[in-house]
Amino acid sequence: MQLLTFSLGGHPYAIESRRIVEVLPLVSARPLPRAPDYVLGFFTYRGSLVPLVDLGVLLGAGPAAPLLSTRVIVVSLGEEARPGLPITSGAEQLGLIAEHVIVIRSADDATAVIPSLQLASAPALGRILRLGGETVQVLDVDRLLPDDLRAGLFPAASREDRP
Repeated sequence: MQLLTFSLGGHPYAIESRRIVEVLPLVSARPLPRAPDYVLGFFTYRGSLVPLVDLGVLLGAGPAAPLLSTRVIVVSLGEEARPGLPITSGAEQLGLIAEHVIVIRSADDATAVIPSLQLASAPALGRILRLGGETVQVLDVDRLLPDDLRAGLFPAASREDRP
């Protein structure tokens, strides 16, 4: 398994590379009034509007600093990414802002320090791995947003899932 690693509040985190569509330079977003403070708004990506979330704010580490290494990680929710291909109807893609987005690492030699966390207040926090000399927490991108917010940001996709 390959992981894209990055920092939030000075601590290392990762996302499985199979969920990553593309890594972009920091972009500005069209604000979304009355949204949670971690939802910065929407930005245009390949002709579609994509919600933009500051992972640092979402996970309580504070807003991402505007560094040269701060990036937008476009992820595919609910399915593996389709890099370079147009967004399909009903597909959910989310932009995530993080700092020091630089390294793709192999987790083949990683050891699980904690195989899985079950925190109701932070369902996206996944397993904690030991990669070389660093402890990295893997995020579950499908569990980053509360269900009601996800349904509001992706209304077409949530209608398709309902009977």
